[in-house]
Amino acid sequence: MMKKLLPLLLCLLLLTGCAPKPESLDIFAMDTYMSLVAVGDEAFDALQKSANIVNSLEQAMSRTIDSSDVAQLNATGSAALRYDTAVLLEEAIALSEATLGSFDVTIAPLVALWNISGDNPRVPAQEEIDALLPLVGSEHIHLSDGSASLDEGCAIDLGGIAKGFASDRIAQLYHESDLSGGFVSLGGNVYVHGENTDGEKWNVAIQHPEVSGGYACMLSLTDAFVVTSGGYQRFFTAEDGTVYQHILDPATGAPAASDLLSVSIILPYDADKLHGAMADAYSTALYVMGEAAACDFWAGQQNFDMVLVTRDGRVLYTPNLIDHFTEVEDSGYDYQVLTA
Repeated sequence: MMKKLLPLLLCLLLLTGCAPKPESLDIFAMDTYMSLVAVGDEAFDALQKSANIVNSLEQAMSRTIDSSDVAQLNATGSAALRYDTAVLLEEAIALSEATLGSFDVTIAPLVALWNISGDNPRVPAQEEIDALLPLVGSEHIHLSDGSASLDEGCAIDLGGIAKGFASDRIAQLYHESDLSGGFVSLGGNVYVHGENTDGEKWNVAIQHPEVSGGYACMLSLTDAFVVTSGGYQRFFTAEDGTVYQHILDPATGAPAASDLLSVSIILPYDADKLHGAMADAYSTALYVMGEAAACDFWAGQQNFDMVLVTRDGRVLYTPNLIDHFTEVEDSGYDYQVLTA
């Protein structure tokens, strides 16, 4: 489930003069551009260590790097897993179960079939899709003592959760370092830490799905993850003019027919939980679900916050965000607070 090429933009309010100078680092990894900022005495070291974390996780979890745990598992049906891969795969199974399969890493054969994010996307025949649908489902993954096996013909793709997990690991590093603030933007996976050099919370802008360079809203946050998914980010246009967006519905094996343009999930940093990975998975799952089911899912749990941008011109957000939420003038959207 490749997804999220820069769906979030950060607005940084930085002071000059005696204010601490932020260090920054830009890299390309996990098939996306990433921007890292750290403020504090250990900023340079924290950025270098963060880049190492991302590169190490990519080497372990990429579906296209032959020596990775995931590639070995897909190629042979079983593999010993590095610690982080085992942790994330266990979390992925739990998140698939929590979302009733709306997020599922075993969708890899269908991702390869459509190849929407690749060089040669195509619209497969329904018979091809139907042949692969029985291979989708977390029950096809079997974990045991640091190793994993797959049922015959199955494969996994951690692209829909690996960047969120990377942000978890970097958030942990930032908290253990002598940093006063920072932000991490791994494509559409954002983590904000501490304060900006103004001594205030960070402003995170949610991208306008229909206006290039525009914002749908602004969030003022600290020590929080924000992950956005949307079908507008990656797509291809078939010869007949039909647009196929890249987020597949595990139930149908086809691009999700969602009435949402984007879903942003907001969760606080918690040293004992993988909230970055959870936000990553939930943003995909709720996009697949569509507005009504996404709102029901939130109402049934209320352990996360979200911003939904609908196709009919509304921006819906959870009540815990009221004090952190700023509307964007002339966005064209009607802003509404959700109720449980």
